[in-house]
Amino acid sequence: MKILALATRHARSKYLATLLVPIAMVLAGCTSVENHANHSTPVHADPRLPDGDGGLPAFYTWSNAIPAAPGQLLRSESLTPSQSLVNAGRNIRILYSSTNGVDNHTPVVVSGALYLPKGTPPKDGWPLMAWAHGTVGTADVCAPSFAGRSARDTAYLNYWLSQGYAIVATDYQGLGTAGLHPYGLTRPLAYDVLDSIRAVQRGDFSLSSRVLVFGQSQGARAGFATAVYAKHYAPELDIVGLIATGSPYATAKLKTKSTEHGLTSTSVDPTFAYVILRFGTAALLDASFSPGDYLNAKAMSVFDLSQRACLPDLEQKVVSEGVTASESFKRPWPKALVDEFTQQAAYPALDSSIPIFMGTGGKDVDVYTADQLKLDEDACMTGDRIEFHLYPALDHSGAVNGSLPDSTLFAKRAFLGEHIAGNCTRHP
Repeated sequence: MKILALATRHARSKYLATLLVPIAMVLAGCTSVENHANHSTPVHADPRLPDGDGGLPAFYTWSNAIPAAPGQLLRSESLTPSQSLVNAGRNIRILYSSTNGVDNHTPVVVSGALYLPKGTPPKDGWPLMAWAHGTVGTADVCAPSFAGRSARDTAYLNYWLSQGYAIVATDYQGLGTAGLHPYGLTRPLAYDVLDSIRAVQRGDFSLSSRVLVFGQSQGARAGFATAVYAKHYAPELDIVGLIATGSPYATAKLKTKSTEHGLTSTSVDPTFAYVILRFGTAALLDASFSPGDYLNAKAMSVFDLSQRACLPDLEQKVVSEGVTASESFKRPWPKALVDEFTQQAAYPALDSSIPIFMGTGGKDVDVYTADQLKLDEDACMTGDRIEFHLYPALDHSGAVNGSLPDSTLFAKRAFLGEHIAGNCTRHP
């Protein structure tokens, strides 16, 4: 019955609040079920190495000094056929410099991929789109440039390639490269996206100077963070728009449906794996933090697995071992850590001069529809130009490809430099 529940759960992510998780998890917001890449055999990081490191080819290891300037392309190579997109004329793995989004100053190395359309680029170069992926796990082997992408995302990215857009896709800090992935924090996501754009635009890839950011769920969080941080961190970039689907609202001030409704504390739900992933991030914020001081043996077995395996394996373990919130925690996080996590998980602001497309499924229970409506409303209140589209029959995942007729038109208008006023006036 537990395995059946995993297979038929309709991609629910309702683990907050009534799960009795540490308050940091509630304040940090909900991240959804998404992006399960298909593997013929499981891939695992080296269990002897810390922070989920290891298990990847030498390409991902950078032993030289990291350039002080972020957004420098360090190396590139061709992706393997199984890692490639069929509509791309070139499938390229990249390694580039960025800034550690946790401490906001240390240079880091980040991996990713670049996909170029087939054919001859336009005179001004291929128009560029920067993809921000959803949750895959925190171990290096989960990096999409290595592990591959879900069927949904593969179809989505292939569509944009067929429309003549090049795509740069970051893996995010600590996924693929050394160090722990700061899962759930917004600034690292923004820096990773912005520096991936810088890196490929500085390379010899025949790319336009104009770029549009797009992302789903955790990637939509990255997109909103990018729109906010861009004007300070990378003001030279010409970002023409943002397309976001299933957008979390990461703010400590919002009491959302995600924090009011959820599973009972004794329920077994695979999405509890997302809570476990945040325990790794806590160690980045507080060096003295040890997950074993807060998680019982069952929950720790899931955390230990997260250091070498990816989200589907973690969810399977939660279900097969009957891990529940009511039994998982020895004690709550320290208040100082809660406050720090909350601050770094929230958007620092919502005001942006970049036009934003929001696609929301009316049946989204991963990132509740009401939460996304509230994000739209609050962003509109700051003066943002939001073009909001509600798809009543679609769920969290369905809104990705289901929004394409509308988002395609948005992208065309954005790249043409048309003024996109949005539809914020729809609010009463």
